[in-house]
Amino acid sequence: MGCFDVVCGMEGFILAAGLGTRLRPLTDDRPKALVEVGGEPLLALAIRRLASAGASRIVVNVHHFADMVEEYLASHAWPCPVSISDERALLLDTGGALKHAEPHFSGRDDILIHNVDVLSTIDLSTLLGQHASQRNLATLCCSWRDTKRLLDFGPDGSLLGRTGSTQIHQNSSALAFSGIALVSPALLPLLPVADYPYSIIDMYIELATSHPVRSFVHPADQWLDVGRPETLEKAQQWYPSCNK
Repeated sequence: MGCFDVVCGMEGFILAAGLGTRLRPLTDDRPKALVEVGGEPLLALAIRRLASAGASRIVVNVHHFADMVEEYLASHAWPCPVSISDERALLLDTGGALKHAEPHFSGRDDILIHNVDVLSTIDLSTLLGQHASQRNLATLCCSWRDTKRLLDFGPDGSLLGRTGSTQIHQNSSALAFSGIALVSPALLPLLPVADYPYSIIDMYIELATSHPVRSFVHPADQWLDVGRPETLEKAQQWYPSCNK
C-alpha cells in the first residue's frame, strides 16, 4: 500500500494570504480574510467550517496585512488550535504555500485545503468518505460552472489536465475547481521546495500521471466565490447555512 492509504485524522489549511485585488476597495485597508459576511470575517467562517468537519488543527497562511490576521486570531477563542504560516517575505501561491506550511502539520493526517474567500454547503463528510475509499493522493471539489478555468477528468474522475473549452455540459469531463481539496499527507514530500511561488493545480496535474488525483463533484448551487464585491450581497443570504 502507498503511504496515503491510511491516515489518522484530518487537519485544515486555509489559504488567506492573497492580496484580495478583486475585492478592492474593501481590501485597501484590510486582508480579504477579514472582509465580513453576516457580520463575521470570512476567516472565522472558514475556521468553524473546517473545525465542524473534524479538523484537529488549522493552519492559516498570511501575507497581505499579516499583522491584522495574527491579531484577530490571537484575540479570539477557536474550536481547535489555529497557527500561522508566515509568508510576509514572499507570497508563495497555492502550491508554495502548502509546502511552506508543511512543518505545521503532523505528517499523519489528511489536510483539508480551503480558500478563505469561498463559502459552501458542500457535504464535507461525504468528501472525506470518498477520499478515504478511493485512497486518493488528492480529491478536488469541482462542479459544472461557467468559467474559463476548467479541468479535464476521465470517466473514473481521474484528473487529466486543463482544458480551454468554455462549453460545459452535465455529461462533460470539464469541471471547475471550487477552491476546496482534501489531500493525503503523502503529498507534502512530493512538492518542490517553497523558495518560489507555484500553483497547487499545476502540481495536481503533474502528480496525477502517477498518483490517484480525482474529482469530488458537487452541485454548483452549493458553492459561492466571495472574491468580488458584487458577490458579497449574495453572500449575506448564505450566512445562515455557511455558519452551521
